Amino acid sequence: MTAFKIRKANSQDVGLILEFIKGIAEFEKLSNEVEATEAHIFKNLFSEKAFVHCLLAYENQTPVGFALYFYNYSSFVSKPGLYLEDLYIIPEYRHKGYGKELMKQLIQIAAENECGRMEWNVLKWNQKAIDWYEKLGAKAMNEWTTYRLNQTSIEQLNTAINQSNSI
Repeated sequence: MTAFKIRKANSQDVGLILEFIKGIAEFEKLSNEVEATEAHIFKNLFSEKAFVHCLLAYENQTPVGFALYFYNYSSFVSKPGLYLEDLYIIPEYRHKGYGKELMKQLIQIAAENECGRMEWNVLKWNQKAIDWYEKLGAKAMNEWTTYRLNQTSIEQLNTAINQSNSI
């Protein structure tokens, strides 16, 4: 009989978490953008300055997926929010309900922490995920556009600010 369980990640799981990150990057056709290392993961999930959380999903003793999340804040609802950074199930374990179980766990965590929102991004070409999220009752925020400064841009702007106090 197949046994499924979800548990919080611990510091011994950094290698596994990195493998899942690489897996989702490959699925999203973004493998060339992965800069994560075990040291980064340890620092951000398990050090004194940790701010990211991770759930691991197992079928029997086999790790099959993960969810990586953190808390943000909404000034409009004046409450914390749960931001889902990654939800990933290894391809051969999909369609068994494991993603749904991870999402249920995240919803419970958001409710327990009185989150006013739960948000995530989905690639526009990932129609299966879009359909699934909409089936849950999630609404696309199509009127918003995500902007990003990468680390190089941040460093260049910081240098400009420090040299001339302007950007």
